[in-house]
Amino acid sequence: MQEKDWARQVSNQIKEKMEKVANRTQHKIPYTTQNGVYDDWSDRICWWTNGFFGGMMWQLYHATKLPLYKQIALENEVKLDQNLMDSQGMDHDSGFKWLPTAVANYRLSGKKEARNRGILAADNLAGRYNLVGRFIRAWNDDGDGSKAGWAIIDCMMNLPLLYWAYEETNDPRYLHVAVNHARTVEQHFFREDGSVNHIVEFDPKTGDFVRAYGGQGYKEGSSWTRGQAWCIYGFTLSYLHTKNTEFLEYARKTADYFIAHIPASGLIPVDFVQPVDCTWEDSTAAVIAACGMLEIAKALEPEEGVSYREAALRLLHAIVENRCNWSDDCDNIVERCTAAYHDKEHEFSIIYGDYFFIEAIWKLTGEELFIW
Repeated sequence: MQEKDWARQVSNQIKEKMEKVANRTQHKIPYTTQNGVYDDWSDRICWWTNGFFGGMMWQLYHATKLPLYKQIALENEVKLDQNLMDSQGMDHDSGFKWLPTAVANYRLSGKKEARNRGILAADNLAGRYNLVGRFIRAWNDDGDGSKAGWAIIDCMMNLPLLYWAYEETNDPRYLHVAVNHARTVEQHFFREDGSVNHIVEFDPKTGDFVRAYGGQGYKEGSSWTRGQAWCIYGFTLSYLHTKNTEFLEYARKTADYFIAHIPASGLIPVDFVQPVDCTWEDSTAAVIAACGMLEIAKALEPEEGVSYREAALRLLHAIVENRCNWSDDCDNIVERCTAAYHDKEHEFSIIYGDYFFIEAIWKLTGEELFIW
């Protein structure tokens, strides 16, 4: 089957299933499923993944124009206002929350209310910038400053909120914060082999590097696969917004490392250096990396980009053939996702696995609403 025909077939499967799921999941903000049924994190509104269901709905609305998807996405956006007014609940993940919701809405509708939410979120994200360390602080603490110097690789995916705010307002402060953070990541997160740290701690008063942590991976110095995927896609997005080829080269460096470590099965472990007797997978790493590699391929000349496109397709074929649940009785699509290596639970559904899977397939069919 030709690539485009295959992608269209998968796209149709997604649409057929998700229309049924959306009809029974109208007022939820899911994180995972319990016995195949989406749970609801509306009462934990500050959780970092709470924009992805709205993002799924906008992607589906963009591809089908079914009003129900728009209705659900708008409800998700309004619910997040509670987070926007909670200073302790605001962290570096503002891009993950408001790009797939408010900014996606604004791109489609031009609504001033949606733009306002996006700008407020961007202002908060820019306000987390440490001037001496030239990094965006990741998480909050209890006021003791214990995490004031922590930055994480995931934040590369939140920088597009700042690029959007710059493009929208022509205020270069947003651009400076985003570019400077990316350059700090280049200097302190990358290893010579192309792998990256998850967490780096800086002295928040001097900006000096303190140490790196293993974070959600197997151990310090290991290779948490979703962190590699955030880096691939995040640096590619920084290139797309700035046209700075340095960012594209760093994206390729991590993508090359990732591709070299894809197992024969095409299914991605939680950490590339986890013990050989550990079989835990993280399907989210596969679909996020596939999104990034498809964008790298588009940014390069065809002969240079073909290896990245082929790797992305290999990852997606492995997911479709082995890790997708197409049953109408199960709300999620992608299975065997893992949040962190040392968590008690592994290999369950996670909402951003479904989001990035849909986005990747839509990239192949031309149906994508580009939210980043």
